[in-house]
Amino acid sequence: MTLLQYAFALSFALVSLSPAHAQQLPVPPQLVAKSWLLLEMGSGQVLTTEKPDERLEPASLTKLMTAYLTFQAIHKKTLGLQQPLQVSAKAWKTGGSKMFIKVDTQVPVEDLIKGMIVQSGNDACVTLAEGIAGSEENFAQMMNREAQRLGMKGSSFRNSTGLPDPQHYTTARDLSLLAAALIRDFPEEYRKYYSMKEYTYNKITQPNRNRLLFIDPTVDGVKTGHTDAAGYCLISSALRDKRRLLSVVLGTNSDATRATESQKLLNWGFISYDAVPLFAKNQPVDTLRVWKGRQSQVKAGFPHDFTISVPKGYADKVQTQFLPQSKIMAPVQPGQTLGTLKVTIEGKLYGEYPVTALENIAVAGIFGRAIDSVKLWFN
Repeated sequence: MTLLQYAFALSFALVSLSPAHAQQLPVPPQLVAKSWLLLEMGSGQVLTTEKPDERLEPASLTKLMTAYLTFQAIHKKTLGLQQPLQVSAKAWKTGGSKMFIKVDTQVPVEDLIKGMIVQSGNDACVTLAEGIAGSEENFAQMMNREAQRLGMKGSSFRNSTGLPDPQHYTTARDLSLLAAALIRDFPEEYRKYYSMKEYTYNKITQPNRNRLLFIDPTVDGVKTGHTDAAGYCLISSALRDKRRLLSVVLGTNSDATRATESQKLLNWGFISYDAVPLFAKNQPVDTLRVWKGRQSQVKAGFPHDFTISVPKGYADKVQTQFLPQSKIMAPVQPGQTLGTLKVTIEGKLYGEYPVTALENIAVAGIFGRAIDSVKLWFN
């Protein structure tokens, strides 16, 4: 199980409180939008959502996947930030929003990244796609493979830009997976590029279309999108007191509305819920017996800081119980699920979260395996 699959393969049960406390449950806002979702990044909890699995046109939110694959290529060193990429006639002719790069010129990858993220340049996206995969068609296949790896079960990509296509669609849930993956897997790139308020290329300055960057200092990303069919869309993320929330708002009727509705959703999450830190990154929840391994014990925990959100007034009522799997056999790989953390509030189930291996345990030699086989037989 990869870190991303782990982070969002969480079985989250909405809190069940006694009738006397029912009036204290947060009442989620109703938005003027087709679909929305609010995610607690520390645990993967969905705090509220509306039609999370309805297939919708993503428009330029598609560029989050294009950026993800670009950052991935840079980290794998198959692409360099200063590497120049040739601008093809296809990239230059691509319609919609533009970075205004010129055909048959070479543009450094980092400039293309800024043009894609800040200016939402379709020409920049196609140039990056061709530079990474040889053609946009090949790149779309990469996008779909990556979507499957990230658990995006309701998505289909046909291009790198988000320009309309009947087979190009996604969901609010899938977009939350993608945006959270980008923030978690590429934190330095996220901080560097997604908070940029404007970018100038070819003597043309264009502002970032994410209005929240200009009105809320806690918002540091992520991406806008718009087509006639998709409406006005915005994925936004805010960091307040070391706690990060991610909102996905799809299908509003104006640029201003997508900003105000996103702000409403973020504010509700921060105001209505308290963050309860449970375990630090790589902090052992427990140390478990491993059979037939070179080491007899393995540390189990969370691969990132694990923080849950609970309704206001219930932070001191949270209790946890770790339920380990029985008879863990080597080999054990980091990220492998070893048990479940059960979270309750006042005796009521609040959520169940997978606890994973924090280290690698290789298989023991023949002698070690034989000894453990005998011990298992007596157990």
